[in-house]
Amino acid sequence: MYALKGILKNKTATTALATAGLAVLGLGTTGAASALAAPPHANHVRIHTKPAAVVKPLEKPAAAAKPAIKEPSFVKPAVLTGKTTASYFWDDASGRAGDTGLPASGKPMQKGMAASPSWPLGTEGYVVYKGVKKPFFVGDRGPGNPSSRGVMLDLDGQTFAELTGGTFDMNTLAVKGNGGFGHIPIEYHITKWGDGTGLKAAPVPFSVGAWKH
Repeated sequence: MYALKGILKNKTATTALATAGLAVLGLGTTGAASALAAPPHANHVRIHTKPAAVVKPLEKPAAAAKPAIKEPSFVKPAVLTGKTTASYFWDDASGRAGDTGLPASGKPMQKGMAASPSWPLGTEGYVVYKGVKKPFFVGDRGPGNPSSRGVMLDLDGQTFAELTGGTFDMNTLAVKGNGGFGHIPIEYHITKWGDGTGLKAAPVPFSVGAWKH
């Protein structure tokens, strides 16, 4: 009996001490019970934040590749390049407009045929006038006297018309609608020498007779 009283007495004292201690901490008995009963993390404050959005710099659209300019098939590495003045002709053995007969090569007059005072017959190349390129091959001799004045190449009338923006009249053998141009400054590119006689170099006047050798 005395032992039970002692236990109760001690328990009461322990409770009183615990209550007093919590009072010092500013907690009442109700708060104390709540504090003792609450789990350790009950009063923790959680702050939920979203990660900042990653802002990517604006990418410039890729520049469209420019299509490569394809050169005409006749544009090949040149063995000789130079500049001269060109005129035009059309010799079809009709006797019209200064026609002097069939071309010296024996080939019929045609578009692309040119006359040179010194290059070998069969020589191939192309001319350039204001960025426009046209092929030619040497099939005749000439021009005569004009070559002594620096006109070193005779282009066929059709090619000359295309270079100057005109039209070639097959009836009159004249180029019309190009502003009256009969001579134009051109750049020539020899891509292949012919096998015939002639000078494989810069053109010289017809009167020199280089076409004979």
